[in-house]
Amino acid sequence: MPQPFPLQTVLDLMQDRADEATRNLARLIASEKDAKAKLDLLLGYRDEYANRFNAAARNGLTQREWQNFQHFLGRIDDAIEQQRKAVAEQVQHTVDGQLQWQQQRKKLKAIDTLSVRHFTSENAREQKRDQKLQDEFAARPRDSAKR
Repeated sequence: MPQPFPLQTVLDLMQDRADEATRNLARLIASEKDAKAKLDLLLGYRDEYANRFNAAARNGLTQREWQNFQHFLGRIDDAIEQQRKAVAEQVQHTVDGQLQWQQQRKKLKAIDTLSVRHFTSENAREQKRDQKLQDEFAARPRDSAKR
């Protein structure tokens, strides 16, 4: 009978950690995509508002309207700058998550390799036992079957 893998608990733990690192990386990637989508939305909104400003400026604006447009464009620019920082931060979190995921996968692979070696060795041992039993059975005298 094959012996169980003595590090099975460690293998299970490494598998759980690798699975968690994978889920965490997926969350980080999704957050990064969301942050980039928000930045794209802000940039698009800024372009749209700047086009409206240019169109209104061609038709003539009062000083108050001009100031309102400029003030609002400034606020959009501030929001864009904050979102760019958020995107950069999120990209760094994703990179960190990828490194953690790679480390967990490496640890899992190391323990899994030991597991494969263990079961390969156990199978070879089992095959030797089976072959020995077959050889012993084949070597028995046949006349005992006539009785």
